[in-house]
Amino acid sequence: MIRLLVADDEHLIRTALAQLLGLEDDLEVVAEAASGAEALAAAVKAQVDVAILDLQMPEPDGIAVAERLATELPGCRVVIVTSHGRPGHLKRALTAGVRGFLPKTTSAATLADVVRQVHSGGRYVDPELAAEAIGAGDCPLTPREADVLELAADGASIEEIAQRASLSPGTTRNYLSNAVAKLGAANRHEAFVKARRLGWI
Repeated sequence: MIRLLVADDEHLIRTALAQLLGLEDDLEVVAEAASGAEALAAAVKAQVDVAILDLQMPEPDGIAVAERLATELPGCRVVIVTSHGRPGHLKRALTAGVRGFLPKTTSAATLADVVRQVHSGGRYVDPELAAEAIGAGDCPLTPREADVLELAADGASIEEIAQRASLSPGTTRNYLSNAVAKLGAANRHEAFVKARRLGWI
């Protein structure tokens, strides 16, 4: 039997997934969780073989949980399911050692097959998400530029962003200008929208 954890903060989705996967002869859902912290604790406690994690859960998110599981439960394979399959998220997930990445529109039968595939050492990435990630290319922003651009999301002034980022207003302005230029945007709001859409921030 392949021992599974299903983690999703939406109760209906989590229980439906657990029930559907439980119908498979070779799969057993031994733990469920509604947040990243719960998922991590439950996976380690139950010594699961495969953790099926929602990408966007209450802290930490699915990818951060995958990174922690790589050290705390090295034998556990991770599958991310998401309704926000952006190129940047996929790249982050693969870097974190995630073995499966697929949209929530996937059928239960496909998910069960992916679980078997990653459990036996394989990898599965939804073909459409993979094509989008290749088309989007790598994130052109430095980590600091991405941080400052994210702080600009709510329309804060340069001074406010500088204070939050512990930078001088001049340095903050430079980071924002660089981000806008690299993303080919007209202004910082447009740059933020583009970077968020591609999963880079």
